[in-house]
Amino acid sequence: MSRPSQSEIEAQVTLALCEDLGGSLSPENDITANLIPAQQNAVATIITREPCVVCGTEWADAAFRLIDPSIELSWHVSDGDKVEANATLVTLQGPARGILTAERTALNFLQTLSATATVTAHYVAKLAGSNTAILDTRKTLPGLRLAQKYAVSCGGGTNHRVGLYDAYLIKENHIFACGSIENAVSQAHLDAPGKKVEVEVENLAEFEQALQAGADIIMLDNFDNEQIQRAVALNQGQSKLEVSGNITDEHLQSLADLGVDYVSSGALTKHVTAIDLSLRVRIEG
Repeated sequence: MSRPSQSEIEAQVTLALCEDLGGSLSPENDITANLIPAQQNAVATIITREPCVVCGTEWADAAFRLIDPSIELSWHVSDGDKVEANATLVTLQGPARGILTAERTALNFLQTLSATATVTAHYVAKLAGSNTAILDTRKTLPGLRLAQKYAVSCGGGTNHRVGLYDAYLIKENHIFACGSIENAVSQAHLDAPGKKVEVEVENLAEFEQALQAGADIIMLDNFDNEQIQRAVALNQGQSKLEVSGNITDEHLQSLADLGVDYVSSGALTKHVTAIDLSLRVRIEG
């Protein structure tokens, strides 16, 4: 996925800043920063205390720019770069008040999106040498769907559907409500011929039904490796195969040899631990 538009990024950052500033984008509401003389300038750096894949530079830019456009940022990295612990990501220069007001919002976006990019890169490395791609899911932080999916792409992963509108994913409850896998798939192809139709199945009997119904993609939910091998043999390249559920490092390495097209994991976006970042300030003058 390409980076979200500037207007989308600014909308997300504005909402986050307003959480800190009492509901409005008013820097003067930062009562602690107001202790600093208005004319006081500072130089600051953001460093990472651990190795990571960087993501979120545009969100950090927006945070400082929306608080004070006179703050200058000089980035030493770009989204998608792998860096080691203690690397300097960006140098800032400008009014001390503005730098400190925007600090937490900028770091929150950087640390969260870099976490998703870093975990994704780790998963991608486990599948190196195979033709299996790692996919994200809709299990994202509310309001950050596009941002986290962009972070997945920065980590070398592939995006699944964005939402409920751009592709079908027919699950157990949909099948039950439609009456059968065949009914659901047929109706989907009839309603929107150009959209991909994916069916989630829980056993080989359901897999064969989805295959016969003409599903474009079949998700093998919590299949063990023996079941996956059987599904690959039955499939014979007819549908794309996706594996989901219980995706650990060990499981990933074994899946790389089974011939599935995709592995999807909600852990890329919902189990991440924020990267440890720090902003250090030096007062000028």
